[in-house]
Amino acid sequence: MTSKNGKLFSTKVLTLFALLFITSITVSTAQNAELGEGLFSSNCASCHYLGDESKKLIGPGLAGHINEKYSTDWLYSWIKNSSELIASGDEQAIEAFEKYNKTQMTAFPQFSNEDIDNILAYIQEGPKEVVAELGSTGLDSSNSGISTNSKALMGLALAILLLSLLVLVKVKNVLKEAKGEKTVSLLGSAAAWLKSNPVFIVFFVIFMMLYGGKVVWDGLLTVGVQQGYQPEQPIAFSHKIHAGENGVDCNYCHSGARHSKTAGVPSANVCMNCHTYISSGTQTGTTEIAKIYDAIGFDAETRTYIEDYDQKPIEWVRVHNLPDLAYYNHSQHVNVAGLECQTCHGPVEEMDVVEQFAPLTMGWCIDCHKETKVDTDNPYYHDLNENWVEKYHGEDITVDMIGGLECGKCHY
Repeated sequence: MTSKNGKLFSTKVLTLFALLFITSITVSTAQNAELGEGLFSSNCASCHYLGDESKKLIGPGLAGHINEKYSTDWLYSWIKNSSELIASGDEQAIEAFEKYNKTQMTAFPQFSNEDIDNILAYIQEGPKEVVAELGSTGLDSSNSGISTNSKALMGLALAILLLSLLVLVKVKNVLKEAKGEKTVSLLGSAAAWLKSNPVFIVFFVIFMMLYGGKVVWDGLLTVGVQQGYQPEQPIAFSHKIHAGENGVDCNYCHSGARHSKTAGVPSANVCMNCHTYISSGTQTGTTEIAKIYDAIGFDAETRTYIEDYDQKPIEWVRVHNLPDLAYYNHSQHVNVAGLECQTCHGPVEEMDVVEQFAPLTMGWCIDCHKETKVDTDNPYYHDLNENWVEKYHGEDITVDMIGGLECGKCHY
């Protein structure tokens, strides 16, 4: 090999390694953002949105300014122990503390610098789109079978493979040139190989047809499924604070769940049972409570209702919405079957903003009927209990065994 060709070969190899190194950094960043999403959701989401700074929950929205406004070292100190940083006289820490009503930020001394880097990477990347609108499929990327990050990594891997192939062909041609042999292009090599291996083309076409059919089928299965739907409400009501921290029973507000087909949306009067006396809290809480007063006509200073006030109904956005062709009765499931709200609605007591937890598809309901055991001591069923026990000879009786799969139960 000539000196010139040897240098060219070395250059190509170094280029390949450089590209692989850059790719490994990109993949690592995606993984960091993915780890950061979990840390943010479990530790930060209760106080911060991922919107811009003006979108406040308890603290400010974090996207778009945190990495620009504060240094990384400052963020390490602030997140691990904000009170210590304030006590040290740090101007930025004092400014942030006073700007947000002197609300003390929770300390996270257990976080390593790497954990904080992961959270910052997630904040910079931004949240994944969960849903577009109520009329859209309403699925997040996980429901399609492959997450957005996984698809990106697969595309990246394919790009690396093609790039590696190009470099290897180029290196091969360099070696051939050094020997005085005829070189071939990548397309020429591929065409020659396909011509001598027609079976590959047949299998490739079959694979693409099957894969395309699967993509279409998976898409059809998501039509009308709203899992993950999380609309913004006119009042930022936090189930985490009310049902979680304060332990308010779900049935106190949604009283129809035990006695009616629908659980019902509480009227502002139900809110006022507590908020006649509770009018302040965090900065955000005080603002949202004032919206209730404005809707119902309540004077917070005199603690009296305003006479002849033109009340404004609170236009809550419905989250869970079954199609008209399906019948569902809350009282039958809550009062008779004894199901907890979380069975269908998920850990609502942990949600600041409620989302549709379950897919609410027919298959999901059928699976539940196949797995849920019937309480044969429930007096609701009267003498049917004895008949069922006698019929099934003491074995566990599930809902599907007593007519839970009959079409007319849900579609009539």
